[in-house]
Amino acid sequence: MKMSRRSQVKLKALNINFSDRGFSQPGKSVVRSLRVRCFSMNLRYIIPLIAVIVLFLISFLGAQVSGLQYVFGVVIPYLAIITFVLGFAYRMINWSRSPVPFSIPTTGGQQKSLPWIQHSKFDSPVKGWQIIVRMALEILTFRSLFRNTRMKLTQGGRLSYQLEIFLWVGALAFHYAFLVVLIRHLRLFIEPVPFFVQLIENVDSFFRIEIIYPAFKFGVPGVYISGFVLLAAVSYLFLRRLFVQQVKYISIASDYFPLFLIFGIALSGIFMRYFTKIDVTAAKELTLGLVTFRPTIPEGVSAIFYVHVFLVSILIAYFPFSKLMHLGGVFLSPTRNMPTDTRARRHVNPWNYPVPVHTYDEYEDEFREKMVEVGLPVEKMPEAAPAEEPASDSEPEQEEEKE
Repeated sequence: MKMSRRSQVKLKALNINFSDRGFSQPGKSVVRSLRVRCFSMNLRYIIPLIAVIVLFLISFLGAQVSGLQYVFGVVIPYLAIITFVLGFAYRMINWSRSPVPFSIPTTGGQQKSLPWIQHSKFDSPVKGWQIIVRMALEILTFRSLFRNTRMKLTQGGRLSYQLEIFLWVGALAFHYAFLVVLIRHLRLFIEPVPFFVQLIENVDSFFRIEIIYPAFKFGVPGVYISGFVLLAAVSYLFLRRLFVQQVKYISIASDYFPLFLIFGIALSGIFMRYFTKIDVTAAKELTLGLVTFRPTIPEGVSAIFYVHVFLVSILIAYFPFSKLMHLGGVFLSPTRNMPTDTRARRHVNPWNYPVPVHTYDEYEDEFREKMVEVGLPVEKMPEAAPAEEPASDSEPEQEEEKE
């Protein structure tokens, strides 16, 4: 039975080698099971995509029904914030209470040992400030991701390792673009707008397109680079999960759902910015009412704005229950925040049952003389007994006088 090219690629991705097992071609049952597995893998991203489309339709149609604007503009955002705060706090408190049974910091350099051996301070930190620098490099530059390698089996049967440089660049672009977008949106929640928000907004929108002729005029408002970078980075992360077979094999629906949500948020924001105009004054009146706990629904807010707010609310509420919680979990990761001092300090397992122990010092104190007698080495030699002083001749005479 001949296999299609696509099935051969799937088999190769799943590391199924039939020639080593005595088969020239796989049977129908194998091909059928492979098709079922591929279909189930496709459902992992089809179902989240359908879910986001349904959420978009619910918000878009619901926002056009009189009276439901208050639900999508006030009630749902408040519920999302409450869910986020409680869920985030619960996860962080639960993680902080988890004991660390082993000292498991990941190392990328020489641990501190002898003075003449150079110590890698930030890869194997032993002091508090060194751990802080290591955490800052990890959080701000994704240092461990930059060192990540991908293993690949060549045609000659040899293993090769390649840097995942594109994954590192995509992750940096995604996170920093998201950060810039969040900072820019502070202008909708703060009045007057802080200086640093205006500065970041002006730098982000330096690119402009204007065509001015006497008979033809065309212009586009300041193009926010961060919005398009965010959209491109999300697209790259999705395509990587879709076309890199090893990554696709371990991806589940919860990995695709936030990507589609962020994709919808970015698209709706770009659509409001460049294609359909909304009343920015009315939108800011709504957002200021939310932060001042005086909610109001002004006139003139379009349905696409409620779609944008609804998708953001879903992402905020979903945040504490997803892998996005690595935002807080990275600070509590024992592989990052523990010192690499296992040679100098013994890590005590908090799960250990309190039992009486007999240390070596106590053991040697108890059996030192016997160990010396049989020739066993000891860390501390027994002290020599002091010599007895001979009795003086005057002592018997004094005793006789007393009698």
